[in-house]
Amino acid sequence: MPANRLIRFFGAAALCTAFGLSASTAAHAESLLRIGYQKSSTLMVLLKQQGTLEKQLAGQGVRVSWHEFASGQPLLEALNVGNVDLSADVADTVPVFAQAAGGNLTYFASESASPDAQAILVGQDSPIKSLADLKGKTVAVTKAAGAHYLLLAALQKGGLKFNEIQPAYLTIADGRAAFENNKVDAWVAWEPFLSAAQQHQPTRVLEGSEGLAAYKRYYLAGTDYAKANPAILKTVFDDLAQAGKWVKANPAEAAKTLGPLWGNLDPAVVEQANARRTYDVQPVTREGLAEQQKIADAFFGERLIPKKIDAVDVEVWAPGS
Repeated sequence: MPANRLIRFFGAAALCTAFGLSASTAAHAESLLRIGYQKSSTLMVLLKQQGTLEKQLAGQGVRVSWHEFASGQPLLEALNVGNVDLSADVADTVPVFAQAAGGNLTYFASESASPDAQAILVGQDSPIKSLADLKGKTVAVTKAAGAHYLLLAALQKGGLKFNEIQPAYLTIADGRAAFENNKVDAWVAWEPFLSAAQQHQPTRVLEGSEGLAAYKRYYLAGTDYAKANPAILKTVFDDLAQAGKWVKANPAEAAKTLGPLWGNLDPAVVEQANARRTYDVQPVTREGLAEQQKIADAFFGERLIPKKIDAVDVEVWAPGS
Protein backbone atom coordinates (compact mmCIF):
# COMPACT_ATOMS: atom_id res chain seq x y z
CA MET A 1 0.00 0.00 0.00
CA PRO A 2 1.52 3.37 -0.96
CA ALA A 3 2.33 5.60 1.99
CA ASN A 4 -0.09 8.33 0.93
CA ARG A 5 -2.99 5.86 0.83
CA LEU A 6 -2.03 4.51 4.23
CA ILE A 7 -2.00 7.96 5.75
CA ARG A 8 -5.46 8.56 4.28
CA PHE A 9 -6.65 5.58 6.35
CA PHE A 10 -6.02 7.75 9.37
CA GLY A 11 -7.18 11.14 8.09
CA ALA A 12 -9.93 12.88 10.00
CA ALA A 13 -12.06 14.57 7.36
CA ALA A 14 -14.03 11.59 6.07
CA LEU A 15 -14.88 10.34 9.52
CA CYS A 16 -15.95 13.74 10.78
CA THR A 17 -18.31 13.95 7.82
CA ALA A 18 -19.59 10.40 8.29
CA PHE A 19 -20.37 10.90 11.93
CA GLY A 20 -21.52 14.50 11.66
CA LEU A 21 -18.80 15.48 14.10
CA SER A 22 -17.14 18.83 14.27
CA ALA A 23 -13.82 19.68 15.87
CA SER A 24 -15.64 20.85 18.97
CA THR A 25 -17.49 17.55 19.43
CA ALA A 26 -14.37 15.44 18.91
CA ALA A 27 -13.17 16.34 22.38
CA HIS A 28 -14.62 13.95 24.93
CA ALA A 29 -16.40 14.90 28.07
CA GLU A 30 -15.42 13.12 31.25
CA SER A 31 -19.01 11.92 31.73
CA LEU A 32 -19.18 10.23 28.32
CA LEU A 33 -17.37 7.09 27.14
CA ARG A 34 -17.59 6.58 23.35
CA ILE A 35 -16.93 3.00 22.28
CA GLY A 36 -16.23 2.00 18.69
CA TYR A 37 -17.06 -1.56 17.73
CA GLN A 38 -17.79 -3.84 14.79
CA LYS A 39 -20.76 -6.16 14.39
CA SER A 40 -18.40 -9.11 14.99
CA SER A 41 -16.84 -7.59 18.14
CA THR A 42 -18.07 -10.47 20.27
CA LEU A 43 -17.43 -9.33 23.81
CA MET A 44 -18.27 -5.66 23.31
CA VAL A 45 -21.44 -6.61 21.44
CA LEU A 46 -22.47 -8.80 24.37
CA LEU A 47 -21.81 -6.00 26.85
CA LYS A 48 -23.86 -3.65 24.68
CA GLN A 49 -26.68 -6.16 24.31
CA GLN A 50 -26.83 -7.00 28.00
CA GLY A 51 -26.32 -3.44 29.24
CA THR A 52 -23.85 -4.60 31.88
CA LEU A 53 -21.17 -2.04 31.13
CA GLU A 54 -23.60 0.88 31.28
CA LYS A 55 -24.78 -0.32 34.68
CA GLN A 56 -21.23 -0.60 35.98
CA LEU A 57 -20.18 2.82 34.71
CA ALA A 58 -23.36 4.61 35.74
CA GLY A 59 -22.14 4.30 39.30
CA GLN A 60 -19.06 6.28 38.27
CA GLY A 61 -21.18 8.98 36.65
CA VAL A 62 -20.22 7.83 33.16
CA ARG A 63 -22.61 7.48 30.23
CA VAL A 64 -21.75 5.15 27.34
CA SER A 65 -22.39 5.77 23.64
CA TRP A 66 -21.82 3.10 20.98
CA HIS A 67 -20.52 3.67 17.44
CA GLU A 68 -20.53 0.85 14.90
CA PHE A 69 -17.87 0.56 12.18
CA ALA A 70 -17.65 -1.73 9.18
CA SER A 71 -14.02 -2.74 9.81
CA GLY A 72 -11.03 -2.24 12.06
CA GLN A 73 -9.20 0.33 9.93
CA PRO A 74 -11.78 3.13 10.08
CA LEU A 75 -12.46 2.24 13.71
CA LEU A 76 -8.85 2.96 14.66
CA GLU A 77 -8.87 6.05 12.46
CA ALA A 78 -11.77 7.37 14.51
CA LEU A 79 -9.91 6.51 17.70
CA ASN A 80 -6.78 8.26 16.50
CA VAL A 81 -8.55 11.52 15.69
CA GLY A 82 -10.55 11.50 18.94
CA ASN A 83 -14.00 10.63 17.63
CA VAL A 84 -14.22 7.60 19.92
CA ASP A 85 -12.41 6.85 23.18
CA LEU A 86 -12.12 3.06 23.15
CA SER A 87 -11.93 0.45 20.42
CA ALA A 88 -13.39 -3.03 20.66
CA ASP A 89 -11.12 -5.84 19.55
CA VAL A 90 -9.25 -5.54 16.27
CA ALA A 91 -6.87 -7.99 14.64
CA ASP A 92 -3.22 -7.77 15.62
CA THR A 93 -2.28 -6.26 12.26
CA VAL A 94 -4.51 -3.19 12.58
CA PRO A 95 -2.54 -1.46 15.39
CA VAL A 96 0.63 -1.99 13.35
CA PHE A 97 -0.83 0.05 10.48
CA ALA A 98 -2.02 2.67 12.95
CA GLN A 99 1.41 2.93 14.57
CA ALA A 100 3.11 3.22 11.19
CA ALA A 101 0.80 6.13 10.40
CA GLY A 102 1.67 7.89 13.66
CA GLY A 103 -1.44 6.89 15.58
CA ASN A 104 -1.67 8.09 19.18
CA LEU A 105 -3.03 4.84 20.61
CA THR A 106 -2.70 2.82 23.81
CA TYR A 107 -3.06 -0.95 24.10
CA PHE A 108 -5.30 -1.70 27.08
CA ALA A 109 -6.31 -5.37 26.71
CA SER A 110 -5.82 -8.38 24.49
CA GLU A 111 -7.35 -11.77 23.86
CA SER A 112 -4.80 -14.56 23.99
CA ALA A 113 -3.86 -16.29 20.76
CA SER A 114 -6.60 -17.96 18.67
CA PRO A 115 -4.75 -19.51 15.71
CA ASP A 116 -7.68 -21.81 14.90
CA ALA A 117 -9.85 -18.77 14.16
CA GLN A 118 -8.43 -18.05 10.69
CA ALA A 119 -7.32 -20.12 7.70
CA ILE A 120 -6.73 -20.19 3.96
CA LEU A 121 -9.61 -21.97 2.24
CA VAL A 122 -9.87 -23.56 -1.18
CA GLY A 123 -12.76 -25.44 -2.74
CA GLN A 124 -13.08 -29.11 -1.87
CA ASP A 125 -12.20 -30.15 -5.45
CA SER A 126 -9.60 -27.44 -6.06
CA PRO A 127 -6.40 -28.57 -7.81
CA ILE A 128 -4.47 -26.48 -5.26
CA LYS A 129 -2.97 -29.02 -2.89
CA SER A 130 -0.05 -27.12 -1.36
CA LEU A 131 0.99 -23.56 -0.63
CA ALA A 132 3.40 -23.70 -3.56
CA ASP A 133 0.39 -24.31 -5.82
CA LEU A 134 -0.80 -20.76 -5.06
CA LYS A 135 1.79 -19.42 -7.49
CA GLY A 136 0.00 -17.33 -10.10
CA LYS A 137 -3.36 -17.89 -8.42
CA THR A 138 -5.87 -15.26 -7.27
CA VAL A 139 -6.29 -15.10 -3.51
CA ALA A 140 -9.00 -13.05 -1.80
CA VAL A 141 -7.69 -11.31 1.30
CA THR A 142 -8.71 -8.28 3.34
CA LYS A 143 -5.97 -5.68 3.35
CA ALA A 144 -4.39 -5.00 6.76
CA ALA A 145 -6.48 -7.69 8.47
CA GLY A 146 -4.99 -10.52 10.48
CA ALA A 147 -5.67 -12.70 7.45
CA HIS A 148 -3.26 -10.54 5.45
CA TYR A 149 -0.38 -11.45 7.74
CA LEU A 150 -1.38 -15.12 7.68
CA LEU A 151 -1.16 -15.03 3.89
CA LEU A 152 2.31 -13.46 3.98
CA ALA A 153 3.55 -16.03 6.50
CA ALA A 154 2.01 -18.93 4.59
CA LEU A 155 3.54 -17.83 1.29
CA GLN A 156 6.94 -17.65 2.93
CA LYS A 157 6.44 -21.18 4.26
CA GLY A 158 5.51 -22.31 0.75
CA GLY A 159 8.60 -20.70 -0.77
CA LEU A 160 6.66 -17.96 -2.56
CA LYS A 161 6.92 -14.20 -2.58
CA PHE A 162 3.83 -12.04 -2.37
CA ASN A 163 4.28 -10.81 -5.94
CA GLU A 164 4.03 -14.40 -7.17
CA ILE A 165 0.29 -14.51 -6.44
CA GLN A 166 -2.56 -12.27 -7.54
CA PRO A 167 -4.06 -10.71 -4.40
CA ALA A 168 -7.70 -9.70 -4.63
CA TYR A 169 -8.15 -7.09 -1.88
CA LEU A 170 -11.74 -7.52 -0.76
CA THR A 171 -13.75 -7.02 2.39
CA ILE A 172 -14.46 -10.23 4.23
CA ALA A 173 -18.04 -10.33 2.93
CA ASP A 174 -17.00 -9.62 -0.67
CA GLY A 175 -14.22 -12.18 -0.34
CA ARG A 176 -16.71 -14.84 0.64
CA ALA A 177 -18.97 -13.96 -2.29
CA ALA A 178 -16.04 -14.14 -4.71
CA PHE A 179 -14.97 -17.48 -3.26
CA GLU A 180 -18.45 -18.99 -3.41
CA ASN A 181 -18.83 -17.89 -7.03
CA ASN A 182 -15.41 -19.24 -8.08
CA LYS A 183 -14.09 -15.78 -8.88
CA VAL A 184 -10.94 -16.43 -6.84
CA ASP A 185 -8.84 -19.54 -6.30
CA ALA A 186 -8.46 -19.22 -2.54
CA TRP A 187 -9.76 -17.08 0.32
CA VAL A 188 -8.17 -16.12 3.62
CA ALA A 189 -10.96 -15.99 6.20
CA TRP A 190 -11.52 -15.55 9.91
CA GLU A 191 -14.33 -16.31 12.32
CA PRO A 192 -17.29 -16.30 12.16
CA PHE A 193 -17.02 -16.06 8.36
CA LEU A 194 -14.75 -19.11 8.27
CA SER A 195 -17.25 -21.39 10.02
CA ALA A 196 -20.14 -19.99 8.00
CA ALA A 197 -18.39 -20.85 4.74
CA GLN A 198 -17.35 -24.29 5.93
CA GLN A 199 -20.89 -25.20 6.99
CA HIS A 200 -22.53 -23.97 3.79
CA GLN A 201 -20.25 -25.17 0.99
CA PRO A 202 -17.65 -27.88 0.34
CA THR A 203 -14.28 -26.41 1.29
CA ARG A 204 -10.85 -27.54 2.34
CA VAL A 205 -8.34 -25.82 4.63
CA LEU A 206 -5.17 -25.32 2.63
CA GLU A 207 -3.29 -23.83 5.58
CA GLY A 208 -4.27 -22.81 9.08
CA SER A 209 -2.59 -20.32 11.37
CA GLU A 210 -1.00 -22.75 13.80
CA GLY A 211 2.75 -22.09 13.84
CA LEU A 212 2.41 -19.18 11.42
CA ALA A 213 0.26 -16.50 13.05
CA ALA A 214 -0.90 -16.36 16.66
CA TYR A 215 -3.92 -14.20 15.77
CA LYS A 216 -4.38 -12.12 18.87
CA ARG A 217 -7.11 -9.53 19.19
CA TYR A 218 -6.34 -6.16 20.80
CA TYR A 219 -8.46 -3.52 22.51
CA LEU A 220 -7.16 0.03 22.28
CA ALA A 221 -7.81 3.45 23.76
CA GLY A 222 -6.89 6.96 22.80
CA THR A 223 -3.71 7.71 24.73
CA ASP A 224 -5.00 10.92 26.29
CA TYR A 225 -8.19 9.18 27.37
CA ALA A 226 -6.28 6.23 28.83
CA LYS A 227 -4.06 8.49 30.90
CA ALA A 228 -6.98 10.53 32.20
CA ASN A 229 -9.39 7.68 32.95
CA PRO A 230 -7.65 4.61 34.41
CA ALA A 231 -10.62 3.71 36.62
CA ILE A 232 -12.96 3.59 33.61
CA LEU A 233 -10.52 1.39 31.70
CA LYS A 234 -10.32 -0.96 34.68
CA THR A 235 -14.11 -1.31 34.69
CA VAL A 236 -14.18 -2.03 30.95
CA PHE A 237 -11.29 -4.49 31.28
CA ASP A 238 -12.99 -6.40 34.10
CA ASP A 239 -16.32 -6.56 32.25
CA LEU A 240 -14.63 -7.80 29.07
CA ALA A 241 -12.84 -10.51 31.03
CA GLN A 242 -16.10 -11.63 32.62
CA ALA A 243 -17.89 -11.62 29.26
CA GLY A 244 -15.14 -13.80 27.78
CA LYS A 245 -15.51 -16.33 30.59
CA TRP A 246 -19.28 -16.33 30.15
CA VAL A 247 -19.04 -17.11 26.41
CA LYS A 248 -16.77 -20.09 27.04
CA ALA A 249 -18.87 -21.37 29.95
CA ASN A 250 -22.19 -20.95 28.09
CA PRO A 251 -21.48 -21.74 24.43
CA ALA A 252 -25.04 -22.56 23.38
CA GLU A 253 -26.61 -19.56 25.08
CA ALA A 254 -23.91 -17.27 23.72
CA ALA A 255 -24.51 -18.60 20.21
CA LYS A 256 -28.26 -17.98 20.46
CA THR A 257 -27.59 -14.42 21.66
CA LEU A 258 -24.96 -13.58 19.06
CA GLY A 259 -26.54 -15.25 16.01
CA PRO A 260 -29.18 -12.53 15.43
CA LEU A 261 -26.62 -9.79 16.12
CA TRP A 262 -24.29 -11.26 13.51
CA GLY A 263 -26.79 -11.17 10.67
CA ASN A 264 -28.97 -14.11 11.76
CA LEU A 265 -26.20 -16.68 11.63
CA ASP A 266 -27.18 -20.23 12.50
CA PRO A 267 -26.40 -20.83 16.20
CA ALA A 268 -24.39 -23.91 15.21
CA VAL A 269 -22.12 -21.72 13.08
CA VAL A 270 -21.70 -19.21 15.90
CA GLU A 271 -20.95 -21.92 18.43
CA GLN A 272 -18.28 -23.43 16.19
CA ALA A 273 -16.78 -20.00 15.55
CA ASN A 274 -16.67 -19.20 19.26
CA ALA A 275 -15.05 -22.54 20.03
CA ARG A 276 -12.11 -21.43 17.88
CA ARG A 277 -11.62 -18.17 19.78
CA THR A 278 -10.16 -18.09 23.29
CA TYR A 279 -11.95 -14.93 24.48
CA ASP A 280 -9.29 -14.96 27.18
CA VAL A 281 -8.93 -11.26 28.05
CA GLN A 282 -5.52 -10.41 29.44
CA PRO A 283 -3.45 -7.29 30.18
CA VAL A 284 -1.01 -6.26 27.47
CA THR A 285 2.72 -6.31 28.18
CA ARG A 286 5.52 -5.12 25.95
CA GLU A 287 7.05 -8.59 26.18
CA GLY A 288 3.81 -9.95 24.75
CA LEU A 289 4.08 -7.76 21.64
CA ALA A 290 6.84 -9.82 20.02
CA GLU A 291 4.63 -11.00 17.19
CA GLN A 292 3.58 -7.42 16.53
CA GLN A 293 7.19 -6.80 15.52
CA LYS A 294 7.13 -9.77 13.13
CA ILE A 295 3.94 -8.43 11.59
CA ALA A 296 5.42 -4.96 11.23
CA ASP A 297 8.59 -6.30 9.62
CA ALA A 298 6.60 -8.46 7.20
CA PHE A 299 4.40 -5.58 6.09
CA PHE A 300 7.36 -3.24 5.72
CA GLY A 301 9.16 -5.88 3.67
CA GLU A 302 6.24 -5.89 1.24
CA ARG A 303 6.05 -2.05 1.26
CA LEU A 304 2.59 -2.16 2.82
CA ILE A 305 3.59 0.31 5.52
CA PRO A 306 5.78 3.34 4.79
CA LYS A 307 8.49 2.86 7.43
CA LYS A 308 10.01 0.38 9.83
CA ILE A 309 8.56 0.63 13.32
CA ASP A 310 9.47 -0.55 16.79
CA ALA A 311 6.33 -2.41 17.78
CA VAL A 312 7.02 -2.07 21.51
CA ASP A 313 7.48 1.70 21.29
CA VAL A 314 3.83 2.19 22.23
CA GLU A 315 1.76 3.13 25.25
CA VAL A 316 0.53 0.15 27.26
CA TRP A 317 -2.06 0.37 30.03
CA ALA A 318 -2.35 -2.32 32.68
CA PRO A 319 -4.71 -2.80 35.62
CA GLY A 320 -3.28 -0.92 38.57
CA SER A 321 -1.17 1.38 36.41
